[in-house]
Amino acid sequence: MSYENVAIDYIDHVAILKLNAPEVLNALSPNMVQELSSAITDIIRSDARCLLITGEGRAFCAGANLQPKGAADGLPPAGSVLETHYHPVMTKLRNMEIPMVSAVNGPAVGVGMSFAVMADIVVAARSAYFLQAFANIGLVPDGGATHLLPRIIGWRRAVELSMLAERLPAETALEWGLVNRVVDDDKLMEEALGLATRLANGPRSLGLMRKAYWETFSNSYSEQFQLEANLQGIAGASEDNREGVKAFLEKRPAKFTGR
Repeated sequence: MSYENVAIDYIDHVAILKLNAPEVLNALSPNMVQELSSAITDIIRSDARCLLITGEGRAFCAGANLQPKGAADGLPPAGSVLETHYHPVMTKLRNMEIPMVSAVNGPAVGVGMSFAVMADIVVAARSAYFLQAFANIGLVPDGGATHLLPRIIGWRRAVELSMLAERLPAETALEWGLVNRVVDDDKLMEEALGLATRLANGPRSLGLMRKAYWETFSNSYSEQFQLEANLQGIAGASEDNREGVKAFLEKRPAKFTGR
């Protein structure tokens, strides 16, 4: 399927999903979010074993597009757009059964920041920055930011970022634990694709790990114990588990298939 504002490329078992509206710094319109949702569905249905998301041009994503093409006078209520467009696509990403890497190639602003940091591994270009700009236009953080940020960087820093609406440089984001790695701009895709390829060649259990760690946000300690047992049962019955044990005994690298 072809898209106007997003692009999908496959390298081996890595699906590279690119926000492709560089003329507006990849700012998201409702139509673009619908395309993004359809693209994610296509990736889920493919044989991809890792998703790598990035932006075309000099920005990762400038947040919501406040002047989308073809829009009537005024914009629909912000809350309804969240419920009908953003929430479903964010939930779809959260529930994916494959690992996700983000390559933050430039500004990640507003809901664009949420897309970036919900990845399992976040790699940022040295020139990139993160910004919760909502206070500048009289709105509140969205895209799950008020859920994710306190859990990743702590309540105090999350509130500071949101209320002061100041840029967070990539290096500081690394110090705060918001990103995993910061690399020179010209090395970003090489680093991110290398990590994504490594994950894509991993066992099925990586997707189960992803589920386990997402569920920690809402589960109790005992519920998490039970979830671990359930997921371990699935992993233990997988072909990859059998291959991993066999490879260990034979003293050779395992060849996982994601099954």
